[in-house]
Amino acid sequence: MRISIQTHLQYVMHGNGSLLLQIEAAQDDTQVIVQSNLHTKQPLAWNVIGGEDGVGQRRWAEVGGNFACSYHALVDIDRPSMQLPSLKTSPIAALSENVTPYIMPSRYCHPEAFFAFVPAQFGDASGGTLVQQMSDWIYDHFTYDNAASNGATTATDSFHAMAGVCRDYAHVLIAMARAVGIPARMASVYAPNVKPQDFHAVVEVYLEGAWHLVDPTGMADPDQMVRIGVGRDAADVSFMTSYGQMDLLAQTVDVQVIA
Repeated sequence: MRISIQTHLQYVMHGNGSLLLQIEAAQDDTQVIVQSNLHTKQPLAWNVIGGEDGVGQRRWAEVGGNFACSYHALVDIDRPSMQLPSLKTSPIAALSENVTPYIMPSRYCHPEAFFAFVPAQFGDASGGTLVQQMSDWIYDHFTYDNAASNGATTATDSFHAMAGVCRDYAHVLIAMARAVGIPARMASVYAPNVKPQDFHAVVEVYLEGAWHLVDPTGMADPDQMVRIGVGRDAADVSFMTSYGQMDLLAQTVDVQVIA
């Protein structure tokens, strides 16, 4: 499946500052970048670094005044169809050093808040069956509401509010999964059916020795997701982090299936 991505960002930096940009599709065994171009209105001296766990890349730059950036890409996805309920939990004691951090608490995801809820709600379910049930529960009980959260909202906050946006849905599923010993992390992706169209946050769970994509909002299918980056939670995978005050002028994301 070929996906077309067109992204445009326009911000203004008050004075001079630094930004960390992560909007480019990652290249891996399941997605191949056929064509890509990142263009900025003003030339910038980029410092390109790897993404978390080697997934994708990020760019540091010093900016001042207006910052305008356009990214265009064609990406071919060849991701095997996954039957999530058939997958078993990986033994905790066998986790590698790269996976172990994703079972721990992080800035937005506190699994200890869900130690009692998950077994009480889902009983003896385990592995992919449990992940599917938790994802379905979030989908059924949460309201998608742009006004229900902000940059400080945690998974626990979202759980009590039963509302939020994609990152909040993802944070709750991550915290629930970690609460029962399933490593989970956030993945930033592009996907064609996200409404409103924007950068999208989903979850990857580690089952049977591999990472598997899950979207508790129900908007994106794994075989249509273009991964950008991964991290413990939203703090690690923001499309742009600024060190200096930046204001939004315009932002668009357009993702289409073209073949």
